[in-house]
Amino acid sequence: MIRVLIADDHAVVREGLKQILKETKDIVVRGEACDAQEAIEMVHSKEWDVVVMDISMPGRNGLEVLKQLKQERPRLPILILSIHPEDQYGVRALRAGASGYLNKECAPNQLEEAIRKVLSGGKFISPHLAEKLAFNLDEAQGKALHESLSNREFQVFRMLTSGKAVSDVAAELSLSVKTVSTHRARILGKMKMKNNAELTRYAFENKLAD
Repeated sequence: MIRVLIADDHAVVREGLKQILKETKDIVVRGEACDAQEAIEMVHSKEWDVVVMDISMPGRNGLEVLKQLKQERPRLPILILSIHPEDQYGVRALRAGASGYLNKECAPNQLEEAIRKVLSGGKFISPHLAEKLAFNLDEAQGKALHESLSNREFQVFRMLTSGKAVSDVAAELSLSVKTVSTHRARILGKMKMKNNAELTRYAFENKLAD
């Protein structure tokens, strides 16, 4: 049997994924995690064949958790299942070690296929994401401004460009306002911008806003 761990903070999503995989003969959900820390603990405590993980969960940044798990379990396939479009997190997730990236809207039709693909050692990516990867490999294209941001900075950038105040970001990420303000200053510096309005305009122009 293919042992799957599902890590997602929404119980409805976890139940939906379980129902989808119930239709298969050899894929079974053996565990569930509702936040990043629980996902790490469950990966440490049991053997899994595939982890299906949301990128946005309470606690630590999903990409940081992904990197940690891949360092500790380099052969464990981790499939990222996210509400965020591929333009926003797909390339970053693959760089961090994900074996595939699946949008939640596509999950019912492609989840089983994706699990089998990553379990066999392959990468599950859509044609659109494959094209973005190709452009990223082409040095002549140059890096987009947001590519210079760290994963945490990119997370803060997206929250700020969604209209959240520094204090709101701090509360949601369990960080101090000073720390988030420092991230904001670094983001503005790296992207050569002056204020949140410029960041927000950039996010919309580059399809990085929800």
